Amino acid sequence: MTQQGTLGVAVIGTGMMGADHVRRIDEVISGARVAAVVDIDEARAKHIAHGVEGCQAYTDPAAAMAAPDVDAVLIASPGPAHEAALLAAFERDLPVLCEKPLTPDPASALRVLEAEQRLGHRRVQVGFMRRYDSEFMRLKSLLASGELGRPLMLHCRHRNASVHSYFTTDMLITDSVVHEMDQSRWLLEQEITAVTVLRPAPNADAPEGIGDPQLVILETDGGALVDVEIFATCGFGYQVQAEAVCERGTARVGDAHGMLINRTGGWGGEIAPDFVARFEEAYDREVQAWVNATRRGEVEGPSAWDGYAAAAVSAAGVRAQTDGRRTAVEMIERPAFYR
Repeated sequence: MTQQGTLGVAVIGTGMMGADHVRRIDEVISGARVAAVVDIDEARAKHIAHGVEGCQAYTDPAAAMAAPDVDAVLIASPGPAHEAALLAAFERDLPVLCEKPLTPDPASALRVLEAEQRLGHRRVQVGFMRRYDSEFMRLKSLLASGELGRPLMLHCRHRNASVHSYFTTDMLITDSVVHEMDQSRWLLEQEITAVTVLRPAPNADAPEGIGDPQLVILETDGGALVDVEIFATCGFGYQVQAEAVCERGTARVGDAHGMLINRTGGWGGEIAPDFVARFEEAYDREVQAWVNATRRGEVEGPSAWDGYAAAAVSAAGVRAQTDGRRTAVEMIERPAFYR
């Protein structure tokens, strides 16, 4: 770090999410600067770097991590590239904020867990940004207080206007419902033990081959049930909502009760167009928290264990999606290192 303690960050991957994080570090948060950007598309990396003072462009993550002014790594590349980048960061003992997924499958996530444990200390924060959303943080605090008694059920809705051309039915689980999987584990402080996926008649407006929407049922080791409506081609906008049903009351977030407008013949508000708009403040808060903790020499937030657990539950979800049956989650016992 510089004499002023500014954290030099290498951002790996400059697609939509990576470019947004470059902007966030450069313009929004404090205590960090973008020292390097990495992308296999050299022209894109150079274009992004050109707009940031003192930023260098690379095509090789390891080369960027070796730069003398790089103190930490933010991984925003596609999931299949995460394991190699994480292991390269571990070789240099660099702190990492890794966008979800930690890795795309439980086997590779387990390899990352084992490598981090060999270091003897945590280095990874996984980018499950809902844990930094103000509404979800309030719900977490309320449930933790015990004021409403034990949570019995969570009702969740996850809607998106449309999907990319490369989107697959599996990605309804691995790219979308994975957020509810982590959110449920965090809110309930319980592990998910089984997944069932129910499939109604598909939306006529969904791309061919995409079985959207679906209803996903999660069971936990604490006896709670979580239902998730995933509707990735709803057409009207982006919505994420959750309602906790507890012994002595309920609590719901995500209704977007912002400004209401009355006009001739109607009334209403706005619906966010996508996840970037809906969770902008959560992303800001997440990255700032990571920078603050890193500058203190600490690691906070969702751990590599949380990333592994999400991968294990997602794998069970994809199997349940395929065979239409309740599917048990296969996970190792949580290591003491992550307790």
